[in-house]
Amino acid sequence: MVGSFFRLAAAAAFSALLAGCSTTPSGVFPGYAPTDNDATMTMLDRPLSCVPFAREHSGVDIHGDAYTWWDQAEGRYPRRSTPSQGAVMVLAGYGGSKRAHVAVVRRVVSSREIRVDHANWLNDGAIYVNDPVIDVSPDNDWSQVKVWNIRSGTWGTKTYALRGFIGPGQASPMVSSSANRQDDPIARQIAASDSADDYPPTPTVSVPSSRAIR
Repeated sequence: MVGSFFRLAAAAAFSALLAGCSTTPSGVFPGYAPTDNDATMTMLDRPLSCVPFAREHSGVDIHGDAYTWWDQAEGRYPRRSTPSQGAVMVLAGYGGSKRAHVAVVRRVVSSREIRVDHANWLNDGAIYVNDPVIDVSPDNDWSQVKVWNIRSGTWGTKTYALRGFIGPGQASPMVSSSANRQDDPIARQIAASDSADDYPPTPTVSVPSSRAIR
């Protein structure tokens, strides 16, 4: 009888361990997947970094390392806490305190979701087009985001801090403070756990050859 009890207890503990190691299909929030996800990744013969790509495709003429862009933009370009089409997203803490990443907002999908075009996201020199990004901050203030991993088909495991958005474009009403929070599935899941048709043209790069991964 005692032996049976210990066998049952061991089985229960093992099942709990397996449950703790499991992941949700989306890799971040149960049941939440990108809307109309058609992101593509193009591998280039000559690797491209995020800075020249963002500068060329946003019209924000800033040079230097990505982590200096936010400060350089002061007094030169609008700086906002919310995304707008054509603005440059400045992501902090990318691989260290002196490293950042810049990406161009292709479109605003909702108060929680945008699409970006960027280069060298996975330190591979590739170009990523229409890549999903979601705001996972409890207050929907775009202070914390996750980026879709095209290779794995899941949300990235790391949450990144955002400095904000630099540059052109009017703030979208979809990300204003008056957005309908009842239609915010991510905010509902955070609380439960207590924790435009006219898109910019797809970037073209003149390279001898490349291959696209969808």
